[in-house]
Amino acid sequence: MLGHPHLTAIKGPLKGSILPIRESFSIGREASNLVCLPDATVSPRHCRISSDSQRYILEELDATAGTIVNGIPVKHRVLSHGDIISIGDSSFLFLEDGANASASSPVEIDENAAVSVSAQQVRHDELRFLHPEKLAALSAQERIARTLGTLLKISTAIGSLGDVDSVQWQLLGTIFDVIPAERAAILLCGDTPDEFASTVAWDCVCGPDQPVLVSRSLARRVIAERVSILDPAGDSPSSESSALSLLCVPVAVGDRVLGVIYLDTRSTSTRFTTDDLQLLSAIAGLAAVAIENARQFERLGSENQRLRAEVNLHHDMVGQGPRMREVYQFIEKVAPSDSTVLIHGESGTGKELAARAIHQNSPRKSQPFVALNCAALTETLLESELFGHERGAFTSAVVQKKGMLEVADGGTVFLDEVGELPLSLQAKLLRVLQEREFVRVGGTRSIKVNVRFVAATNRDLQKAVKDDKFRLDLFYRLNVVSMTMPALREHSEDIPLLAEYFVGKFTERCCRRINGISAAARACLARYDWPGNVRELENAIERAVVVGSSDMISPEDLPEALAETAVADPCGSAKYHDAILNLKRQLILSAYEQAGGSFTEAAKLLGVHPNYLHRLVRNLDLRMSLKNAG
Repeated sequence: MLGHPHLTAIKGPLKGSILPIRESFSIGREASNLVCLPDATVSPRHCRISSDSQRYILEELDATAGTIVNGIPVKHRVLSHGDIISIGDSSFLFLEDGANASASSPVEIDENAAVSVSAQQVRHDELRFLHPEKLAALSAQERIARTLGTLLKISTAIGSLGDVDSVQWQLLGTIFDVIPAERAAILLCGDTPDEFASTVAWDCVCGPDQPVLVSRSLARRVIAERVSILDPAGDSPSSESSALSLLCVPVAVGDRVLGVIYLDTRSTSTRFTTDDLQLLSAIAGLAAVAIENARQFERLGSENQRLRAEVNLHHDMVGQGPRMREVYQFIEKVAPSDSTVLIHGESGTGKELAARAIHQNSPRKSQPFVALNCAALTETLLESELFGHERGAFTSAVVQKKGMLEVADGGTVFLDEVGELPLSLQAKLLRVLQEREFVRVGGTRSIKVNVRFVAATNRDLQKAVKDDKFRLDLFYRLNVVSMTMPALREHSEDIPLLAEYFVGKFTERCCRRINGISAAARACLARYDWPGNVRELENAIERAVVVGSSDMISPEDLPEALAETAVADPCGSAKYHDAILNLKRQLILSAYEQAGGSFTEAAKLLGVHPNYLHRLVRNLDLRMSLKNAG
């Protein structure tokens, strides 16, 4: 008498679904199938599951990519409880009894179980299936011939799988097909050998609700010593009296052990043999390569997805280092929403470029982007610019004027240096953020607007709140989603890329021919700490392009603060700059001694401002020398 069969989807678009099986159950890409899989590798009518009152049979129909059961391609197959069916990118677990199956039996690590004294262990170099030259002597044996065919099918099946979970499920199904095990588990190592980051298990006797017990000491020994263990009739790791026959082999690739495969059975008629150990070890060897390939495939897929996102992201920022990639990933995530964004960062880090990128990649990209610097205008002008004014609202208001909020309706408003906003305007801005409406200066009518707000600041707004210089409620309204633009010194690996970009930009603007930046000038750029960030770098390159006299930017073309950081060139091309720096050091030390240790007097002797002298001392690293001279 048949039970109530169903398929549990364990991979693919239907993952987690439980699909009851009718008398004729078809799977394919066409919508007419009972199970429709929107997958280009799946044929319109791929396969069918039917019953003959005693059993369930899977038959291929017009499948071009093949149907895999327990890791082996099949055309016609009588299904058994627990079989894993793979079709395209989807996998299903076939269950006869209608049990509420989870994707895997739980794995319990038994701390007390030990291997019996009768257990055999085989070193890695003793596994005959890993040595092709020994296979010829075994080819006449019927079981070995069948085993080699099975290994070939396994290699073909799992080699095309692109994720680790699918590889493990296919392996479990294959193992149950060729080795008389009742329970099986695959445990992949975590950060340490004592941890397992991934476990897949199955109990053929009791079903998925029964945990598979694995001895920690056994698994640790297999991993540490890289040995395969056969215990033909060992001690039971549970309270049950029946003895276990168990196998445990390492899953290793190269010099690394990725995990273990564990099998056991309590059936007295099917004890594991040395041949089973050899076969399982061979399967584990194939599994190791497949798992490593699947992991690499997953990593490449993740990296490809990230790179595609960066390619599809429209922005005017330059930088490829880890910190800038974090910025791009943040923009990609927040741009599609309408959430208010607060951008932190020092002056010159590119906060407005980030705000424009958020707008350019949002659904509002075809609408206006309006930027307002809250620190650049007086309070009266700022209020008028933001909200607009009615005619006659003040002396110079001879006509009605729309504010930036109205101009940006449907688009994005960028409030730069929002921390400088006067407290009186903070209250009005809070109302706009809450109600999306405002009143013009001198007006009485409320005006509704549909805008997204992006704000930026180089101040610590939380400290400003504590100092009663910024409203707490406004801070909460602005700080819905926040990010920090990195200072240039935090992604210095992008300095050469930025410098080359600015050289190209200003070369075209100034109609000059510049072939690049000299090694000595690059050293100056790399050594400088860039307190003004990208904006300072841009200004420095513009100056170098304008004042330079050769086709290469050299240290003397850079601002003096940068030229003073020049380092010796191992090729000797920077001797001139070394001599200049040494002369400056001697002049400053001499003036400081003549002035009796007074910075002000030393500056007078040198004919420079004291502040400039302080900067020279810092850049030339003369503080300790002056201290000793004093």
